Amino acid sequence: MFCYFCTKVIISLNFRKSEFMKITLLAIGKTQSGYLNSGIDQYISRIGHYLPMEFKVLPDIKGTKGLTEQQQKEREGMAILSSLQGGDAVILLDERGREMTSREFAGFIEGKMNSGLKRLVFVIGGPYGFSKEVYDRCDGKISLSRMTFSHEMVRLFFTEQVYRAMTILRGEPYHHD
Repeated sequence: MFCYFCTKVIISLNFRKSEFMKITLLAIGKTQSGYLNSGIDQYISRIGHYLPMEFKVLPDIKGTKGLTEQQQKEREGMAILSSLQGGDAVILLDERGREMTSREFAGFIEGKMNSGLKRLVFVIGGPYGFSKEVYDRCDGKISLSRMTFSHEMVRLFFTEQVYRAMTILRGEPYHHD
């Protein structure tokens, strides 16, 4: 027999267990488009009703005209690595990462929340991707799509997906299959 009330209680308990986990989104360079900033801010505010989320922008690397792609990735990699803490789970948003449905992503987040993790860090790299050192440090890779999006648009798409995951986990009517 299915118990709707029992399901809601279990979902609520899962959120209580995880109330100390924080999601951090690291990105290289400022978001230039005002409409994207507005959307990102809106979703981060909504996510805050479920768990803390921080959007941390790392400054663009200066003087890149004289750098090779590899040198730029290495400098960006140093900035990314210096922003991480010892116990962080680090997930790269990478074109070669695992693709998931929104429900699978919600399950992924729920698993991290229930594991006792304190900080889950998602990273959006620069235009050339990530350095070897960042790949070596990461705990996984996720792809939002096989299509290519600007790094600025990925920020909006990703924050929307985190919000969608939270509503799925709470059984709220935002997501429709």
